[in-house]
Amino acid sequence: MATSPPSGSNRSTAFERLHPSVQRWVWEQNWRELRDAQEAAVEPILAGETDVIIAAATASGKTEAAFLPICSRLLDAGTEGAGVQVLYISPLKALINDQYGRLDALCERMELPVHRWHGDVPGSRKGKVLREPGGVLLITPESLEALFVTHGSRIPTLFSRLSYVVVDELHSFIGVERGAQLQSLLHRLELALRRRTPRIGLSATLGDMSAAAEFLRPECADEVRLITSSDDGQELKLLLRGYVSAPPRLTDRAAAALEKAGKRVEMEDVVEEEKLTISEHLYDALHGTDNLIFANSRKQVETYADLLSRMCARRRVPNEFWPHHGSLSKELREHVEMRLKDRSLPINAVCTSTLEMGIDIGSVASIAQVGAPISVSSLRQRLGRSGRRGEAAVLRMYIAEEEVTPQTPPSDALRAELVQGIAMVRLLLGRWYEPPVAGDMHLSTLVQQVLSLIAQHGGVAAGEAYGALCGPGAFGGVDRAGFASLLRAMGGADLLMQAPDGTLLLGTMGERVVNHYSFYAAFATPEEYRLTSEGRNLGTLPIEYPLIEGAYLIFAGRRWRILSVDETQRVVDLARAAGGRAPRFGGTQAPVHDRVRREMLAVYRNDTIPAYLDATARALLEEARDNFTRFNVEERPVLSWGADSMLFLWAGDTVMNTVAVALAARGVEVGMDGLAISVHGHSVPQVCRHLEMLVRGGVPDGAWLAATVANKMTEKYDWVLKGRLLDAAYAARSLDPQNAWWALRRVLERMEAAG
Repeated sequence: MATSPPSGSNRSTAFERLHPSVQRWVWEQNWRELRDAQEAAVEPILAGETDVIIAAATASGKTEAAFLPICSRLLDAGTEGAGVQVLYISPLKALINDQYGRLDALCERMELPVHRWHGDVPGSRKGKVLREPGGVLLITPESLEALFVTHGSRIPTLFSRLSYVVVDELHSFIGVERGAQLQSLLHRLELALRRRTPRIGLSATLGDMSAAAEFLRPECADEVRLITSSDDGQELKLLLRGYVSAPPRLTDRAAAALEKAGKRVEMEDVVEEEKLTISEHLYDALHGTDNLIFANSRKQVETYADLLSRMCARRRVPNEFWPHHGSLSKELREHVEMRLKDRSLPINAVCTSTLEMGIDIGSVASIAQVGAPISVSSLRQRLGRSGRRGEAAVLRMYIAEEEVTPQTPPSDALRAELVQGIAMVRLLLGRWYEPPVAGDMHLSTLVQQVLSLIAQHGGVAAGEAYGALCGPGAFGGVDRAGFASLLRAMGGADLLMQAPDGTLLLGTMGERVVNHYSFYAAFATPEEYRLTSEGRNLGTLPIEYPLIEGAYLIFAGRRWRILSVDETQRVVDLARAAGGRAPRFGGTQAPVHDRVRREMLAVYRNDTIPAYLDATARALLEEARDNFTRFNVEERPVLSWGADSMLFLWAGDTVMNTVAVALAARGVEVGMDGLAISVHGHSVPQVCRHLEMLVRGGVPDGAWLAATVANKMTEKYDWVLKGRLLDAAYAARSLDPQNAWWALRRVLERMEAAG
């Protein structure tokens, strides 16, 4: 078959540099041209010496941008010989399964084998990789960790021919424990191979490309080639609908009394009225087409999936609305994913961030967002799912606010969620996205990596462990003294012991921890019940959720009655039922960035009404601005409310948390109240005196401030850390004294100016 460039790319020197077999594959896809990122990536990746980051919108061909030149170079070099040549790392098993099909189709004719390795892959297939390593290996960080622990001595042989490391969804790793684990594993891999291997990061549009480069290649970020697509200048069609919350028809007490009397309570009776109204609009706007409906919690997903499926039943049409979230079983999630790919029948997936990135489901007609987005970056990711190339993306946003009464606190009267949604849209249109979180010491993950390193080699000297783990990368902020303290803490917890010659070995507890299946994940996994029905696995619920025989719940978009609860095996058996309620799943929202809060302040100051607001949203925004002016919380950021005072910093959640911790350390009772910090039982002058004393004392050491916090254990191995170690970890993760004290000085200046 001819291998001339695709129509429209006759001047493409990049295409001409690809191997003829790769050119033929491109031709067979009927591509008219390579996209801009694909063009730009050919030269540096073919060179095989440069780290590269390719940033582009969802479904923009990032995978092909990496693998067209990768395959070309491998074919030119020859594919014979033992050893994995390309290591592809993904945050999601589902994405690996999806990419496996795409890459296998590309690599098959080139005789490049493609392998999967994750928890759902049969042992026989993994055994084949160990016996005949070669081609492309698709793997999660957890499975790569398992390779180091269980086959540590074979790592140099398995990857002896490694030419590239590809990290997909790079942005999802930056600033989190899983990312620290990945950085450590990549560094340890290069130590095992005794050479540097080019790394290629694939990502959605990033807020700070330099931070992404620093993550991909620590301390050599200026050498990373950055490729940002210009193809994502997509038109956006937007509607933001506002709602005023109304209580449900039945209170929790009334509903419980009816259920106790044996009467059925419908979901429509126990959810807020606006949820019913939102569901009706979602149904009318979306049914008959393919869409994604994002909600900010798994409970909301189950609630809306149930309400919408019941609307289908009442209209006597097949159900088009299906839930998708992390607590559902793999089979149920994959059913929805296959429906999204198939498109022979309309489907609307009601989902959390599980469908925000990853698997290729094609383009959907529109995106619906219930509640303000969790971040601007997340909103950008979600929009990338809507609108084919050259078509507009469509976003419908639904935000409900409580009715304002004379008893409503100022922070609630400002309609913060609505204004946050507007602010995030403004930032999105201005192409600003949250930068990666920096500064975390990741000590919890360092504990895990020490154990992993010992397991890999059977033992390790303390100095060698420090050199392998605490150089450039995730744990670069840990000095030798801090590392020694960490080792002592691990010894005290019986995670490790020291042989007479100084070699670090696993302790009794360490052996137990490393040999448990949960060890390979750097993040904590909560204890959960497994939900089953007639032997079929439906998914999981957190242990803390109360499950009582005879009670009803909604899960996987269906209604169930609890038949039995096996506390020993953690198994709950369910049967289909007519009634039910969406359960609580737990979890926390992502912190709001400083830039978002400043943009919210700009929205309050402005008098322009965005054209994309409906009549109710316009009225809510006008009311919010009126209340902003009435309370004057910009010029007088400390105001009295009953017996309490409210402090408005107009800063992000980390700064607000820092100030709250500092006030609590002075014996002041505080609470986080949306946009404000509530200071209980204190007048405005008293609050200002506390702030003056804090400012006068100077910016405190973060670890000193953290020492005043009672519960600091949030990560998996925080229980190992003691004293200053735990304080330092919490401070790096949750406090920002420098910016907090700047915000306090600004508050005092404004209060003084206001008199």
